[in-house]
Amino acid sequence: MNPEKVGKLMALSTINVSTDDFVTTITLNRPERLNALTLTMADELFDVLHAHDQDESTRVFIITGTGRGFSAGADLANSASGAHKSSNSPTLAERLYQALVDIEKPIIAAINGVAVGGGCTLTLLCDIRLAAESARFQLPFTKLGISAELSSTYTLPKLVGSAKAMELVLTSKMITSAEALEIGLINHRIADDQLLADATEMASHIASLPPLSVRSNKATLKQAADQQTQFRTENMALAMLKQTADAKEAAAAFREKRDPVFTGR
Repeated sequence: MNPEKVGKLMALSTINVSTDDFVTTITLNRPERLNALTLTMADELFDVLHAHDQDESTRVFIITGTGRGFSAGADLANSASGAHKSSNSPTLAERLYQALVDIEKPIIAAINGVAVGGGCTLTLLCDIRLAAESARFQLPFTKLGISAELSSTYTLPKLVGSAKAMELVLTSKMITSAEALEIGLINHRIADDQLLADATEMASHIASLPPLSVRSNKATLKQAADQQTQFRTENMALAMLKQTADAKEAAAAFREKRDPVFTGR
C-alpha cells in the first residue's frame, strides 16, 4: 500500500480497521448514534475497502458495528454533513453503493443489534450475512415517504423472493433475527457473544482457500444472468483458473495428502 493511501487510512474518524491473518475487519464506530451513516463514513468505507481490495494482505472483509447496533441507517440529524459537497458529488446512498459494489474479495456482514434503513440495505451488498440473536431488521422507506435505496429493490428479492420483499418494504415493519433467518435474509443466527468469533472463523476459512478462485467464484455468482450465459461465464473462469499456481498446488497437495499453501497466483 503506498504512503499516500496509508496516511489517508490512518486519519479515519468514523470506522476502525484491523487486519490479521488475511482478514480485514471494518467496524462502524459511531456508537453514540447507533453507527448512523454519514458521507464521511461512506467516504472512509470506500477508501478502506478499495485500498485493501488491492492489497495482498487482505483476502476477506468483515463489516460489523460498535456497541448495541450495526447501523441505524442514514443520520438524518447529520444531513448537513454533506453540505460541503458540490451538486455533482454522490449522495450518501450512491457513495455507499460505490464503496461496496465492485469489491472483488468476499465481504461478511457481522450484524450486531439493529440494522435499519441504509444500515440494512448495506448488508444486502455484502456476500454473507451473519446476525446476532438480538439483531433486528427494518426497511422503513415507505413509512418515511421515500423510496428504497442502495439497489435493495434488486438485492432484496434475490434473497427473500419478490413477495416477501414487497411485504418488508411496503409494511416497513421490524423483524427479528429469527424471522430474518427463516426468510433467507441472513445466512446464520448466532449468539451475541459469539458473533464476531464465528464471523472471523468463517472469514479465516475462506481466506485459507485459493484467493483467485474465491474472487472468480464471487464475481461469477454476482453476475448471474440466464443459464446459458452463466454456463459460458463459468467455463471461461474455469479455463483461466486451471492455469493458476494455486490450482496446481491444490491438485498437488491432494495427491500428496498434505495441506495446500496458496499464494494468490
